[in-house]
Amino acid sequence: MTVTGTTDLTHRRAVLDTAMQERGAWPARSPWIREAVRTLPRDRFAPDRLWRWDGHAYVPVDRQVDPDGWARELYAGPDDAAVTQVTDGLPTSSLSSPGVVVDMLDSLLLEPGHRVLDLGTGAGWNCALAAHRTGPGRVTSIEVDTGLAAAARARLAQAGLAVGVEVGDGAAGWPVGIPFDRVIATYAVERVPWPWVEQCAPGGRIVTPWGRLGHVALTVADDHRSATGWMQGLAQFMPARDRSRPEPAFAEVRGHGPADHRGAMERGLEPLRADWDLLFTLRVTLPAVRITTAVDQDGTSAWIHDGLASWAVLSARPGGATVHGGGPRRLAAELEAAWRTWETHDRPGVYDYGMTVRPDRQYVWLNDPDTGPRWPTSATADQGQAVD
Repeated sequence: MTVTGTTDLTHRRAVLDTAMQERGAWPARSPWIREAVRTLPRDRFAPDRLWRWDGHAYVPVDRQVDPDGWARELYAGPDDAAVTQVTDGLPTSSLSSPGVVVDMLDSLLLEPGHRVLDLGTGAGWNCALAAHRTGPGRVTSIEVDTGLAAAARARLAQAGLAVGVEVGDGAAGWPVGIPFDRVIATYAVERVPWPWVEQCAPGGRIVTPWGRLGHVALTVADDHRSATGWMQGLAQFMPARDRSRPEPAFAEVRGHGPADHRGAMERGLEPLRADWDLLFTLRVTLPAVRITTAVDQDGTSAWIHDGLASWAVLSARPGGATVHGGGPRRLAAELEAAWRTWETHDRPGVYDYGMTVRPDRQYVWLNDPDTGPRWPTSATADQGQAVD
């Protein structure tokens, strides 16, 4: 058995670099990132076991057993993450896709000498790239998993990088040696923990994945009582470890009883599959609602639920869908109302939204942080209704 050869990895690195270049993914304002990725490629931080979804379960791909498969999994493409840990059948750590890593580091506006708090060490690649930019001893990385922290610590040392890797809960940040100039999280949160704002200097920047779709860059106010900024892009992220338990599936919420309300939707549902501007808006306005779609000869159908007790089946028919639902909420009607609101606001996309975080509340706004409509970030607050 042979380990993946240097020549093969060199080729895969070059292919990825070219793919990123062709799609314009290397940011012009942060040329240091491309150089850092070349100096510290992701294969130097990947464990010898990765995991591949085979359509039914995650199966191991071991570098010693299947070196080519391991390399393909690691360098699948700009938008492909590599799962590095599976617990009880679910992924609990990954090397984020190269495109997302680059985009988030660009959003961080990182400069030499900045002190950086990196939350969610994982394999250590993200904090390695940050340390390449900032210089030795400027990055502190927090990882809740002691095994992952130890492995990342070893890889970083082998790469000659002076990064402090600490074991702790990322939601609490790291109050030792504050303030930080930059805070970056590599796992998704529904609400931005206030300690992140407290531990970031006024004028500092916080970049974090938000919920199931997208990431945001916040600037801490001069009075240190808020942080505000724009959404930066679309991507899906691993949740915080305490949210890694599987969410209820539609069948669990649906149960076995009959539908208690029926109706119709007079529009086709194909945008629920393909229109990411609409999908991001629904994520903002209906934060607890989950949508699954499928296509057959009648068109696109949808299954939606709120993770608690409300559900609806939207069955495709010519020109629209037949609705069957149950539970206290009328989810199809809420979906229709949110969809109409999106159209009323000229179909905004992810870059038209921003977020404000305060000690007692946080919300997403549209177009303007002071005058635009707002929605609370909590998955349960106000059931997605706009707030003042």
